[in-house]
Amino acid sequence: MIKSAQSKVEYLVTYIVWGLSILLLLSMIFLIYKMVGPGFSTIRWDYFLSEPLNSGRSGGISSILISTLLIVGVCLFVAIPIGLGTAIWLTEFTTSQSFLGQNIRRSLDILAGVPSIVFGLFGNALFCRYLGLGFSIISGGLTLACMVLPILIRSIEVGIRSIPSEHRFSASALGLSTFSQLYHLILPLAVPGIVVGLVLGIGRAVAETAALVFTSGYVDRMPSSISDSGRSLSVHIYDLSMNVPGGESNAYKSVFVILILLFFLNTLTMFLADRLLARKVMNE
Repeated sequence: MIKSAQSKVEYLVTYIVWGLSILLLLSMIFLIYKMVGPGFSTIRWDYFLSEPLNSGRSGGISSILISTLLIVGVCLFVAIPIGLGTAIWLTEFTTSQSFLGQNIRRSLDILAGVPSIVFGLFGNALFCRYLGLGFSIISGGLTLACMVLPILIRSIEVGIRSIPSEHRFSASALGLSTFSQLYHLILPLAVPGIVVGLVLGIGRAVAETAALVFTSGYVDRMPSSISDSGRSLSVHIYDLSMNVPGGESNAYKSVFVILILLFFLNTLTMFLADRLLARKVMNE
């Protein structure tokens, strides 16, 4: 009787989990269809190659795409080395009971939940005004780096901590230095955690709007450098849907483009991580 009751409970839980998973999948499909459908049916190749005209009602998004990629590039260029170094320090050079380490982790968890508009005001005050960078791509990228770092650090830290301690003990017994352990053993094994952090970071950077309004600006022309102002895709979508009468059609097209861009960047990240890991394994 007890086993029969336990089996019924297990079956019930299994059905509930499957039902919720299917419901989530259907909701995602419906959401993507409602967002992508209107844009996919009207988009043409010249939309990617021409610049916006008439406040974005016509023309394309070539300058918007370039600005978005530059902003994300600045963000990742700054966030990856800082995030990776901080995560390594938290896992390999501090203990879980360390006062400094505990407070840094607590601070990262708090920062991960701070609204993006607060980061935007912070970036505007620090990068745009105090450092004199103005409304520019570099200001937007540095602000996004501040937003991405908490998620990136914690994801990489979890990935490194998931490596069994026996691996470290074995490496130490073989006489490997700390640097050799990190380079040859720990970081290759932590690649899944690093990829998760990068995917989450890229997703937040590409889709961010509020922070970039206060830092990179609204200008939709082609940027001449990273010190020039630039409009990201997310800001472009917001402006077309909220401030530009008759801009809904191009807003839907931009939604389709930003989803494709997210898919491409995430796929590229995972592909490069797999290639680097495979090459390192072959070399060793």
